[in-house]
Amino acid sequence: MKSSLAALLTVTKAQQALLRQLTRQYHLTIAEWQLLDYIGGGANTQESLAQQTRLDTSTLSRQLKGLVTKELISKEAVGRDKRQLIYTITEQGAATAAAMNTAFEELSDQIFEHWSPDERNLLQILLNRLAKSMDRQRNLSSK
Repeated sequence: MKSSLAALLTVTKAQQALLRQLTRQYHLTIAEWQLLDYIGGGANTQESLAQQTRLDTSTLSRQLKGLVTKELISKEAVGRDKRQLIYTITEQGAATAAAMNTAFEELSDQIFEHWSPDERNLLQILLNRLAKSMDRQRNLSSK
C-alpha cells in the first residue's frame, strides 16, 4: 500500500490530466479557469488575486492578459495615475465559468458515484484537515 503522500501524488497527477481535458473543451487552462472563478467571486485587483492564487506578479499578469485577450474578463485602469487595474468578468466569461463549473461537478459526480455520502463526507473532512496541516508546514518552512 502506498503512503498517504505517495497516493496523493498519484491522485494529483490523475486529477490534473482530467482537468486539462475538461478545461481544453472550453479553450481554457486550469489556471485561467481558477482565475475566472476568483474574479467572478469578487477578487478584482492583481493584489487580491496574487494573494488568493499565490502566484508571482509576472505569471499572474500573463494569465490575466490571456483572459482579457479571450474577452472573458475586462480591465479598467483606476486611481490618480491609472496604474491600478480592476478586473471584471464579462458575460462570456461568466457563461464559460458556469459551464466549466457544471462540467466539473458532473466529473466529480462520476468519480464518486459509487461512494456513500458518509464516505464522501469523511474524505472531505480528512482532505480539509490535510490542507490545513500542509499550510502550517509551508508557513513554518518559509520562515
